Amino acid sequence: MKAELVIIGTELLLGQTIDTNATFLAQELAKLGIGVYYKSTVGDNWLRMIEVLANALSRSDLVITSGGLGPTMDDLTREAIAAVANRPLKLDSQALAAIEDYFRQTNRTMSENNRKQAFVPEGSVIIPNRWGTAPGIILNLGQKTIIALPGVPRELKGMVKETVIPYLAENAAEGVLISRTLKFAGIGESQLVEIIHEELKLQSNPTIAPYASMGEIKLRITAKADSEGAAQELIKPVEQRLIELLSPYYFGADEDTLEAVVGAMLLKRSETLAAAESCSGGLIANRITNVPGSSEYFERGYVTYSNEAKIELLGVDPELIKKYGAVSREVAVQMAEGARKRAGTDWAVAVTGIAGPGGGTETKPVGLVHIAVSSKGHTIAEEFRFKGTREEIKHRVSQAALNLLRRELDQNS
Repeated sequence: MKAELVIIGTELLLGQTIDTNATFLAQELAKLGIGVYYKSTVGDNWLRMIEVLANALSRSDLVITSGGLGPTMDDLTREAIAAVANRPLKLDSQALAAIEDYFRQTNRTMSENNRKQAFVPEGSVIIPNRWGTAPGIILNLGQKTIIALPGVPRELKGMVKETVIPYLAENAAEGVLISRTLKFAGIGESQLVEIIHEELKLQSNPTIAPYASMGEIKLRITAKADSEGAAQELIKPVEQRLIELLSPYYFGADEDTLEAVVGAMLLKRSETLAAAESCSGGLIANRITNVPGSSEYFERGYVTYSNEAKIELLGVDPELIKKYGAVSREVAVQMAEGARKRAGTDWAVAVTGIAGPGGGTETKPVGLVHIAVSSKGHTIAEEFRFKGTREEIKHRVSQAALNLLRRELDQNS
């Protein structure tokens, strides 16, 4: 079955609203084994909406729309679907009763224009909306099906889970499509792809797809089978082989983050951490403390942006700064050791660098960063060179620092 998404709303084309509905719909359809072949975005324009819908129906078996089901004059999805399907709009008494009941429950006065939302193309099945006023529509046209949903993400998600998924599972599902995403840090995409070249060359079902993002690489493994359990069994051996090939760089899967993985490692060992940050400006501490329960292992963070702060708060030797500069391996080491000793923790991570866009020199360019990790009796430091905007460099610094800490924790387990 070919599925197509039609996302409706001029605000999307103006960049005023980010489209999260298409991502959610595509993910849910994939779980049912329904492939999304096309996605279109169209504004609230009658002629263009009809053109896009007609084109979608000509090439796809299932068309799902999002948006344009409100009560205002520019909400035209019902009318456009009726025109393309050559069906008259008819008042649905059940839909009208549900809208009236919604206003009663919320102690609000229903406007006359809300009646418009109860008109649907003849032959439609109503999708109840317990989160708002706009009912959804399922219209079967023989070999084709149109499903219309409101554009408000909360309403759309609730209606999809409650009504659309059961409907499609019964009427359109073709097995299931399950994905598992493995995450890697400290390696570039080209190097990773080279290591798993044979796996990529031999893939069929499951398939393997690499994706690069700031500071990490993802490998999405996708399997299609008759059931979720069967798909998981297809994924397992591929996942194991990929982790074995890339074990030094693997840190987690799916929703795992580096900060959560590091936190779990510290918690398991009953050990504590401090952070000393210069160019990252507290971002490492922020990420660590975004994890629930981080107070069990994170003691404190030092944002030592100036040389004076490094000297006063961390005990960095001023002669060392004078000799090597604040952005140096030597200073990063003293920052990490100073933070660990002064905080009384088992571990400390420290960063010093140049985030830009100014401040770089020929010998110390923008993006140069030194990161150190200190534990009792042992400190390691590495140099990194990052590219990007100031914000991107700061994120890459935090990612590299957490990954270096993860590696050290793993090697000292």
